[in-house]
Amino acid sequence: MSETTPEFSGENAAPQPEEAPRRRVVVAEDEALIRLDIVEILKDRGFEVVAEAANGEEAVAMAKEHEPDVVLMDVKMPKMDGISAAEIIANERIAPVVLLTAFSQKELVDRATEAGAMAYVVKPFTENDLIPSIEVAMSRYEQIKALESEVTDLKEQFETRKLVERAKSLLISKMGLSEPEAFRWIQKTSMDRRLSMREVADTIVKQVS
Repeated sequence: MSETTPEFSGENAAPQPEEAPRRRVVVAEDEALIRLDIVEILKDRGFEVVAEAANGEEAVAMAKEHEPDVVLMDVKMPKMDGISAAEIIANERIAPVVLLTAFSQKELVDRATEAGAMAYVVKPFTENDLIPSIEVAMSRYEQIKALESEVTDLKEQFETRKLVERAKSLLISKMGLSEPEAFRWIQKTSMDRRLSMREVADTIVKQVS
């Protein structure tokens, strides 16, 4: 068994990067100047800002109306805080959420994760902090949707996600893939071999670790 390549990987070379389509974003931030800066950054990077919100209630309403590719939302907002809004958006499977916060305490990060946020960014942030977090959030959201479509039982979904995370980590460290590439590798191998993603992940863990 090669240390860098799982046994059944020969026909599945890492996918080549493709030009990303224009992604649609809802931005929720109660401070108008910060919101304006975020919108400018996103537009400069090719995103389409389909709606802006000044509080958590508006953020949920705009997300439901526009069904964007991602929601970028501040944690501290009037009427409904960002974590509560993120929980609603996540539970209804509307879009991935990236939370913006002035704090990086573990308790807050844990709350955001439990609420279903896919990523968070600590203020003050730069464009180089913001854009990768959005990309990670969108990638993780698509991965979760793919796994949920394959496994309906909630307990098995959780176990499958844990196993796939382990397999992805091994592919990242041993094959030098990015996180999205590692997941696409597992997904493609699953389709090519007519195996479940859990079976593919299990094989990777057994052969590579």
